[in-house]
Amino acid sequence: MKDYFGSTIVDSIDASDYENAKIIHDLNIPIPENLKYKYDMVIDSGTLEHIYNIPQALGNVPFLCRPGAQIIHTLPSNNQCGHGFWQMSPELFFSLFSDKNGYENTEVFLASALNSTKNFYKVIKPENGKRVNIYSKSELYVFVRTVLKTKEFSNENVQQSDYIYAWNNRNNKESMSNSSLKNFISNHRLTYNLAMQVCPTYNRLRNSNRLTKYNPNLIRIKIASLILDQGQS
Repeated sequence: MKDYFGSTIVDSIDASDYENAKIIHDLNIPIPENLKYKYDMVIDSGTLEHIYNIPQALGNVPFLCRPGAQIIHTLPSNNQCGHGFWQMSPELFFSLFSDKNGYENTEVFLASALNSTKNFYKVIKPENGKRVNIYSKSELYVFVRTVLKTKEFSNENVQQSDYIYAWNNRNNKESMSNSSLKNFISNHRLTYNLAMQVCPTYNRLRNSNRLTKYNPNLIRIKIASLILDQGQS
């Protein structure tokens, strides 16, 4: 940590002294007052998935930070059932680390264990009721970076973005017209059968959920370019 980040002081927190952590504290419960607003950076390199009370653990993180501190998470996202209690979706971090909750410059990346040394995939923040659905053939990891803007943060009202959009637009005319189209197709057998044959192929070509550069929700980025901050491929 001192070599890569230029840190002058590095502390570690764990519920046990098994691995010689400097601070012994169970993140299932609130952190003590003496640890609050103390650090310029908090790094979670594979901790949250092992903590049962994950809302409390996530809520502890900003209390460790001074305003302007960076928060970094590296966690399992898919195909690691049994590794810990949880696997993390990009949606969680977009919804939690939002501007309205007191965070800024949130970025979310995904990486496959098969190709993690070459490319990351930057996840485009979901908007307008869309979901970012992604699958991979190998273990999938999520990397998150955000900045705590202020001590006036909130982790209380965190809702999935596509549901918020649906709740706020339940009388939207576009949604009604889409529903009418679905009803028409469902009620006409020939049209329905044709749609069922065409749509899967169309969706695979245009809206692939795979971890590739062809997924419209992802931007492939060479790791070397990301580290050097020279853009994307």
